[in-house]
Amino acid sequence: MAMAARRLVPFHLRPAAAQPLAGVAAAPHRRKHDAVSCKSTGKTKARTKAKDTSMWRPQRRELEEHLKRRTRSEGAFDPDLYRRHSHSQHVPVLLGEVLAAFRRPLPLRSFVDCTLGAAGHSLAMMEAHPEMELHVGMDVDPSALEIGQRHIEAFLASRTTDEGGGEDASQEKLRAYTHIKNFKYIKQVLGGVDESLADGSCGVDGILIDLGMSSMQVNRSDRGFSVMHDGPLDMRMDPKATLTAEDILNSWPELEVGRILRDYGEESNWQSLQRRIVKERKTGGLHSTGELVKLIQRTCAISGGRQGWIKTATRVFQALRIAVNDELQILEDTIHSCFDCLATDGRLAVISFHSLEDRIVKQTFLELIHGGEADEDVEDLAYADIDDEDEPWFKQRVQGTNGTVLTKRPITPSQEEEKLNQRCRSAKLRVIQKA
Repeated sequence: MAMAARRLVPFHLRPAAAQPLAGVAAAPHRRKHDAVSCKSTGKTKARTKAKDTSMWRPQRRELEEHLKRRTRSEGAFDPDLYRRHSHSQHVPVLLGEVLAAFRRPLPLRSFVDCTLGAAGHSLAMMEAHPEMELHVGMDVDPSALEIGQRHIEAFLASRTTDEGGGEDASQEKLRAYTHIKNFKYIKQVLGGVDESLADGSCGVDGILIDLGMSSMQVNRSDRGFSVMHDGPLDMRMDPKATLTAEDILNSWPELEVGRILRDYGEESNWQSLQRRIVKERKTGGLHSTGELVKLIQRTCAISGGRQGWIKTATRVFQALRIAVNDELQILEDTIHSCFDCLATDGRLAVISFHSLEDRIVKQTFLELIHGGEADEDVEDLAYADIDDEDEPWFKQRVQGTNGTVLTKRPITPSQEEEKLNQRCRSAKLRVIQKA
């Protein structure tokens, strides 16, 4: 299992078979389940609605910007950092903020990237922490892992050619492992590297989970993730899994399809979409993302215009992807497993991209530090050993018996990063430290 420095040996471990949706815990739902029709009754009403919308749209933008200012990163944006660690098809999100989350007096000797992808975050961490001795990268997507593995190999090879010694020489003792594995198996993976890392007797210093879809996955039409590109209704993160979005749309019970759209997509028009999807089965069903998009366009033909159907389609695709990959239940279980694998004072950072994920991360963090039920009515505490100027988002935190939530409010991208990478706009970073 061990390997020589500067070499990577991928572990081709067989992933577990996809679980039926019956085992998926439904996300908390606080919205009314009544369907809201997308159709308008006539042109006059449509024009009136557009006029009314133009009146409140600026106020809405102002409110959204006010809420974003409360959580926007206050760290200095480093465009050169992003240029160095961006892949041709993917830009790592909140890169500077992730580095800052693990920048502290204690050394970072071991680090786990649970969603390796193109290794943008991992390479930046290796560069920033020459004291790192162990790096473990995991990804359920073999094509993404292959790209990340090549980047890490190239980075370590460039270190070996440096004969100047100094800090770079310490990179020679870095052991790097990659695993084709879902992050829910983190204990099994770390146990294979070193049993002390998984049983709590030693633990790792830092763990990162980036829940976003990489551009490499979205831009490939054959994966079925994109609203804009026609392809098969697949949406599997793990190509070896058996359940696909096509299976759900064409064979699952009507009520279950509606529940997925309502709970996982938070789609107000779920009932109308549910009926149209089931009706399509009488004429052969849905077999491509293009066919699904056309169904959504017909459902929202008059009221929303192009922007309306795109937003609805995004929510529908999100709902199906979550159901296919059992994402929400896996996320909660994984956060517990990652926290167990942390060393004392070790940190876990999670980047989420929609409200369902962020809600789970927030509540699970609070449950972990309090050893049970989440309790948000806790006074903010300040640590003297944290440089507030260096880590301004740690000014508000929640402390419990088992650890500290360092981000009472999530950290969102700076305006500069949003201009560089529009897909980062919905990203939220939360960090927890183990006691």
